[in-house]
Amino acid sequence: MFVDKALDRFGNWLARLLSKESGDYHQFTVSDPETLKQSLRPCDIILIEGNQKIAVAIKYLTQSTWSHAAIYVGGALGAGKPGEEPLSLIESNLGEGCIAVPLSKYASYNTRICRPVNLSKADREKVVKFMADALGTKYDTRNILDLARYLIPMPPLPVRWRRRMIALGSGTPTRAICSSLIAQAFQSVRYPILPSIEYIKKQGPAASTHSVEEILRIRHHSLFVPRDFDLSPYFKVVKPTLEGGFDYKKIKWSDEDPGEGSIPVVGVGSE
Repeated sequence: MFVDKALDRFGNWLARLLSKESGDYHQFTVSDPETLKQSLRPCDIILIEGNQKIAVAIKYLTQSTWSHAAIYVGGALGAGKPGEEPLSLIESNLGEGCIAVPLSKYASYNTRICRPVNLSKADREKVVKFMADALGTKYDTRNILDLARYLIPMPPLPVRWRRRMIALGSGTPTRAICSSLIAQAFQSVRYPILPSIEYIKKQGPAASTHSVEEILRIRHHSLFVPRDFDLSPYFKVVKPTLEGGFDYKKIKWSDEDPGEGSIPVVGVGSE
């Protein structure tokens, strides 16, 4: 159909425009890929501070440092081709859909690891399988409304409306967005991220005026954003430098007086 082809062509152009790097990016932590790799476990979430034009919009709308999320699946996708790094991360990208990438892709980015606590081995395998089965899922670029929300990097919206704008036009296309797909994977095993909480007063003769029961309700996956894994009380932040045994006495500091505007660099890993 002519209209579908025209929308698809325009949507692909729009996706390429939004995927271009902004050119104003600073790495504040020196990533050590090997230390990062040794610290990761399957189902760990890696949050990334992206440098694309769409990343600028997402960081503004979510009021967060993190604009992208990927999930570590370990060796679930195989050892990789001879001489090549294995594909150990699964992510969803605008214009690419759900793909597998090597860990080294984000070696030069500011990152954070968020780990689900006490996730059982069986459920861990189910989450990894859910993500592996989603490989190849494409972003429907004909949904122009779904893409156009990111055209204005900093729309003049009240803070309470910005998260809702992330879900604008939600449906099949939005499910391919990074945090939404990962949220679906964890929801498939009923692992909480940031659920809605309903407080119900307990009934019965032993119940007091202060007795309440918490009922967790699953949020729609399209409302999840990368920073939710960072804010979640059910995911802990893992810092590779500390996991590997940190001794501040072994840091080599420069004796030079840092000039105004300079950024001191210390040998640390991903945050």
